Amino acid sequence: MKVNKRHSAALSVAALLLALPGCSSDDSGKKLDDWAKGVCDQAQTQVKKIDDANTSISKVNSSGSPQEVKSADSAAFQSISDAYKSLAQTFDSAGPAPNGKEGATFQQNAVSVFTTLSSQYAALKKQVDGLNTSDQSKFADGLKGVSTSLSQTTANGEKALTTLRQGDAGKALAKQPGCQRVSGSASPSASS
Repeated sequence: MKVNKRHSAALSVAALLLALPGCSSDDSGKKLDDWAKGVCDQAQTQVKKIDDANTSISKVNSSGSPQEVKSADSAAFQSISDAYKSLAQTFDSAGPAPNGKEGATFQQNAVSVFTTLSSQYAALKKQVDGLNTSDQSKFADGLKGVSTSLSQTTANGEKALTTLRQGDAGKALAKQPGCQRVSGSASPSASS
């Protein structure tokens, strides 16, 4: 059973950090750009983990055995949760963006957003792990519940990530290759 393609298995960090035309008009932008480069160089590994998890979910045969679907979704949600947790740690370690009070606020928001997303994907994993695979009908009903939870997580996450696309720090991150989505990569649909 596939979730509608408009629901990504995970929010892409690249979508978070980007698609903004980042342009800094002053020399103080250099420090901000250097900070953003450091963050995005580290974030790139986590973006790949999320993309890989999305790919693994999209390759699951929706008519496969319930155990196969459950195992694939569980592993993917765990990987996504771990990646978001690492992103929170990356922003925490990076310190405030070097643009005054706004930088500290941006850092706190980023840590909070990624910590929340990590928790939400851990909850999705727990929900998937609890599915009954011995009864096809119960399993299908359970998948509908996971799909609903995933849709809510996606909507809440997009709303939260929108706040990180704002301001000078968001624009600085948007310019960095490590925070940009690879052109042509598709958002997979979830098997849950």
